[in-house]
Amino acid sequence: MTSTALDVEFRPLIAPGTGDPPDEGDFAEMVRVRNTVYREVSGHDDESITPAELRPHYDPDPDQIRYVWLAVVDGEVVGRIGVDIPLAKGSRSAFWLIELLREVWGRGIGTAAYALVEDTARTHGRTVLQSWAMNPAADGPMLAPPTGFGSIPHDNITRFYLRHGYTLEQVDRSSILDLTASFDGIERLLAQAKDAASGYRVVQWHAPTPAEYREGYAWMKSRMSTDAPAAALEFDEEAWDADRVARHDAKYTAAGRTMLVTAAQHIATGELCAFNELVIGPDHSLATQQEDTLVLKEHRGHRLGTLVKCAGLMTWRELMPDSPRVLTYNAEENRPMLDINEAMGFVPVAYEGGWKKVLSA
Repeated sequence: MTSTALDVEFRPLIAPGTGDPPDEGDFAEMVRVRNTVYREVSGHDDESITPAELRPHYDPDPDQIRYVWLAVVDGEVVGRIGVDIPLAKGSRSAFWLIELLREVWGRGIGTAAYALVEDTARTHGRTVLQSWAMNPAADGPMLAPPTGFGSIPHDNITRFYLRHGYTLEQVDRSSILDLTASFDGIERLLAQAKDAASGYRVVQWHAPTPAEYREGYAWMKSRMSTDAPAAALEFDEEAWDADRVARHDAKYTAAGRTMLVTAAQHIATGELCAFNELVIGPDHSLATQQEDTLVLKEHRGHRLGTLVKCAGLMTWRELMPDSPRVLTYNAEENRPMLDINEAMGFVPVAYEGGWKKVLSA
């Protein structure tokens, strides 16, 4: 699709094949733009990633269809557009992003790209469109979601969503923990959590997940879609099995990334009932990403969230002594997890809005 009035081309991205170098061509340009946009919004490079690390996430996936286009102006890639179509039975959702370099804001490229997003969603019969975007810190008017937890600036990004008929449903907090600081507080919290979780033990593994933990890990990953706070956003209940766990793990291991999973196991039954993930790329001097954390609803009240987070970090600092900090995201209404993070020493650095629109038939 090309808009001659704007002189912008939306060029479909073809991800590199298994034997092709991921650091060349359009894929590398897509990653460059992604990293630049994140830096422009957040002011840091902690979310940057290499083409080799990102490429496995663009392999064919039986659980979704992923569309990606590059926004090209005068031969230069200035943005990326993505639409994910979940393939769960009965799904009515589509998830999308539009990321443009700041130098091309205000030229109508985002609006033209959004038409492509909505056309793609309608083609697949999807009526619930959802998207997340980080807002730079700013003074002035703020917008809060119906949950009443958190707010984001009423800036250009927010106005874009509102102009296209979206409602802000949730605010996520981005927080950072300094791994070079004292761990005395984390050690104290871990000791307290162990006392409160006397019927549980900590188990840990690196991806790929050992056979003995695949079934339990798959069950916990499936519960992320039902047990995590979602405000009025809509998520399909996900089905995970050993094969999906293997595909998930390969997205990290194939690119030389390290993932540590720390879980709580119920001693009496052997059930895995809480987990935390820490991830880092091949360069261990860069920031660590804390990804999913969950305590199954039926096992809450035993400080298992504190247990797996603190135990994971204690091991992680020994494994990755050169990583300077951990970056994580949590919904603002998820006070139990935010309370744990704040007690551990995480500090907020940015906020992200979760947006939703329901299309008319």
